[in-house]
Amino acid sequence: MKKQLPSTQMLSCAEIEIHYKRPLFSTMQSIASAEDVNALLRAYIHPNLMDVKEFFFTIFLSRANTVLGIATIGVGTIDGVNVNIREIFELTLLSHASQIIVAHNHPSGKLQPSQNDRKITEKLKQGLSLFDVKLLDHLILTSEDYLSFANEGEL
Repeated sequence: MKKQLPSTQMLSCAEIEIHYKRPLFSTMQSIASAEDVNALLRAYIHPNLMDVKEFFFTIFLSRANTVLGIATIGVGTIDGVNVNIREIFELTLLSHASQIIVAHNHPSGKLQPSQNDRKITEKLKQGLSLFDVKLLDHLILTSEDYLSFANEGEL
């Protein structure tokens, strides 16, 4: 038999609390070019993992191009990585980012963007524009080099 709650009793639920504290401005790294992004990510990613499997990263930036944070969005296989676009949107809004840069590596060593790479870039660009957030770049990294969608005129 199903137990009924008195009409005055509230159902309990989880409480959601959001807390954000920006790093001190003087300690925040600034991004001015794709070369800066490449250097930042190479310091962030363990070099022994670059040729093992694909990773997808997001860098969250203030309007002044200072780094608010970096997140690993996906870890895949040698052949690819699933990108959770909803998680990128969520973290962008929670970090109060005005702009973002995404990046992933190609363990194959080839810098040629796939059709899926282009699709994800366009989807992110369109979705972020709804929140007045700009996608500045999408980098593809290999252990030797990188490719910037912005530098190639694809953004």
